[in-house]
Parts: sequence; C-alpha cells; structure tokens
Amino acid sequence: MANLQIKGMDDGLYAQIKALAAAQNRSVSGQVVNLIKEYLAKGKSLQSIKTPAQVLLELSGSWSDDRPAEEIAADIKAHRKNSKKLANGF
Repeated sequence: MANLQIKGMDDGLYAQIKALAAAQNRSVSGQVVNLIKEYLAKGKSLQSIKTPAQVLLELSGSWSDDRPAEEIAADIKAHRKNSKKLANGF
C-alpha cells in the first residue's frame, strides 16, 4: 500500500479534516483517503454530464452546400417575403 505525505497544509484545514474524522469515527489518514475517493467518484460522474454548450452543439448540425456564398445569399434573398408591418415604423 502506498504512502502519501502532505506538506504545507494550513492548520485550519487540518483541524477541519480532524473534526470530520472524529465525527465519522475514522483516523485522519482514513478520512483523507475517504475524501479523495469521494472526490474522484464525483469527478467521474461529472465528466459524464454534458454541458449545455455540448448539448446545443450536438443538436445543431453543420450545413453542407457546394454552391458559392454569393449564390446561397441570392437564394435566401429571393425567398424572403416582404412585410408591410413596419413600413411606418414602430
């Protein structure tokens, strides 16, 4: 079994870990191992959750058209319908 030594931990953090360990009837070392296991387990589950941006990118596909941009723009303009709703402004 491997050993891990942590240097430079501030006293407040150590006191919190020690209090957690006492509350859960563990040694400080056992509590640190448990905290690391919990953190890594959450990290794995969070990696499987997709961000809203990833979902949006999956929903939106790419557009493939071999025509030149000018022809596509002309086609879009030709199929627009003119509306008189705002002829007099807001």
